[in-house]
Amino acid sequence: MPKRSAGLLLYKIDAGALRVLLVHPGGPFWRGKDKGAWTIPKGEIAEGEEALAAARREFREETGHDAGGAAVALTPVRQAGGKIVAAWAVEGDLDAGAIVSNSFDMEWPPRSGRTQSFPEIDRAQWFGLAEARERINKGQIVLLDELEARLPRVPRD
Repeated sequence: MPKRSAGLLLYKIDAGALRVLLVHPGGPFWRGKDKGAWTIPKGEIAEGEEALAAARREFREETGHDAGGAAVALTPVRQAGGKIVAAWAVEGDLDAGAIVSNSFDMEWPPRSGRTQSFPEIDRAQWFGLAEARERINKGQIVLLDELEARLPRVPRD
């Protein structure tokens, strides 16, 4: 059974253009990686948890903010590793520079016997769709495409 995650694609209309919030994973593996490394805030769905509730919980854990408002279900995507991501588009706004992420512990450096703590998300940023398509995990590009199709009257960047 593939792993299942849920996340929110937060978007806003800024100066007449569509912008989406993407986050960059924290930790040493992702340091220095940019194009193809960004993602929507998402995480695993706990046993017995409703997927949208998981998406809202993960958003709060990874950004320190709540994403209230109506959630529009997007078509789930399967990423290269097989993980299935259920996502919802939510219109909203937040200061990307003021995110506060939860953290995780791992042995670092490898085989050192030392455990270090890293933020799950090290930064967030608002992107126009063209740049977002370059930065986001390739398996999630279709989420941007679907959002764009659902908002046909919004000017693009």
